[in-house]
Amino acid sequence: MGRTALLVGTSDGTRLVGQRWTVDGEARAALVLVHGMGEHSLRYDRVGKALAAAGIEVLAVDQRGHGRTAGISGEPLGSLGKPGWDGLAADLALVVRSTRGERPEIPIVVLGHSMGSWVVQQYLLEHSDDIAAAVLTGTAALDQVVTVVDPTKEVDLSAFNGPFAPARTDFDWLSRDEQEVDDYVAEPLCGFGLDTDATVGMVAAAPRLADVSSLRKGLPVYIAVGSADPVNAGGAWLAPLLERYEAAGVDLTTKVYDGARHEVFNETNRDEVVADLITWLDAKLA
Repeated sequence: MGRTALLVGTSDGTRLVGQRWTVDGEARAALVLVHGMGEHSLRYDRVGKALAAAGIEVLAVDQRGHGRTAGISGEPLGSLGKPGWDGLAADLALVVRSTRGERPEIPIVVLGHSMGSWVVQQYLLEHSDDIAAAVLTGTAALDQVVTVVDPTKEVDLSAFNGPFAPARTDFDWLSRDEQEVDDYVAEPLCGFGLDTDATVGMVAAAPRLADVSSLRKGLPVYIAVGSADPVNAGGAWLAPLLERYEAAGVDLTTKVYDGARHEVFNETNRDEVVADLITWLDAKLA
């Protein structure tokens, strides 16, 4: 079991930089992980190691405008470049196709957190037949979330901190674990939002994500969120997503962690969160 470098080339010349967490022996599944806004894929090292220990190979790249991908592309952090918002879902499709080409014998799962969950939601509209299961964390219905987003301005992630005033930092909304919050604040590749062009693209995509009629019936979908996550507004912005997926006939499992905030994988009960995910994957991939 270990971590190796991953580099994926795209049709427009952008190179997506990431890594894979490999298993000892034969992998029983591969999971493509899509990180959130204002962060990068190496923040999921703990998750990658845990899943690899359970026999599931994990692959993750830094999305356009994020992490090491932004570093080698020369794009400013938060800028998605010419492909814009839709390029993120196209990149995910490319990574899944590449993984399928390498490992045609094992099922593939996609997991998206926060902004990454909306990328996965968009990806599923055209590609739900291409995967075995999907996982969404820190998620909600995007058309609900964008009601508080001003498309003429860059996204300000600290705006989600309102429910926790008076706050210790601008990012208390991420986790109850103060060390995890402090590590995020100290990380130079974290804490930024999308620029105005990317924000416009995200807002424009929101109505499309509300029509889930094209999803494969019976697709296993696992949703894990915190009850105190402002991104789902106390569940008010999560409910429409659950209703739509149930109406579409997916095999939906929802886990709401009482008191947890946005980053469930970095929460005080993170071991429980990862264990629950592995239990679900065991059941659906059996």
